[in-house]
Amino acid sequence: MSNGDIFVGEVIGTAILILFGAGVVAAVVLNYSKAKDAGWVVIAFGWGFGVMAGAYTAAPLSGGHLNPAVTIGIAIDTGDWDKVPVYIAGQMIGAALGAVLCWLVYLAQFQANAEEDKALPTLGIFSTSPTIRNPVANLITEIIATVALVLPILAFGLTKGLGESGTAILIVSFLVVGIGLSLGGPTGYAINPARDLGPRIVHALLPIPNKGTSDWSYAWIPVVGPLIGGALAGLIFNAAF
Repeated sequence: MSNGDIFVGEVIGTAILILFGAGVVAAVVLNYSKAKDAGWVVIAFGWGFGVMAGAYTAAPLSGGHLNPAVTIGIAIDTGDWDKVPVYIAGQMIGAALGAVLCWLVYLAQFQANAEEDKALPTLGIFSTSPTIRNPVANLITEIIATVALVLPILAFGLTKGLGESGTAILIVSFLVVGIGLSLGGPTGYAINPARDLGPRIVHALLPIPNKGTSDWSYAWIPVVGPLIGGALAGLIFNAAF
């Protein structure tokens, strides 16, 4: 795969991931949305479908990493670091683009939210935040949840038929749903630095009225935690398999 193919694939795939993922959160939380108050299960499945759509789209060009933690885990496993910066650059730009597209889809709802007596803070549509703010606990949660994502992804590669049949991506999509349902409660399961940081930057820049804070004091946790988790997953995979 050329650097150009990798970059384009990761931009498009990650943009689709964030469009679906941020979109389902917007659908559930914003007033005047038909999916208002649909709940956490709907959000978990929306993110899983976003992974499926984005990864299947990107796979022919880049393999469909869509996540710096996955890229780091694979690099540690293979020892090939040459294309890591290209992957991560594509993922960051794609994540920001997906966040902008989500904002455009729900533009009227964002405006209506701002006109309510008590405007709902909008950061949760774009990025994660903890239910209990405890940096050590939050970091541990993100590390463990990311290992639970990346280690199975690496192990799926050992089953030759999954890759040949194209079902590996489908299984990863359900894995993301499972992580959301089982491990997402404490921090909102970023498990992907680009997924959190790109949209957080976009949230800070977009002209969303009464949008609230972008919470930069917390922003390092959903970046550092998944990067550590991805690296640990690569090391565990090398040691165990």
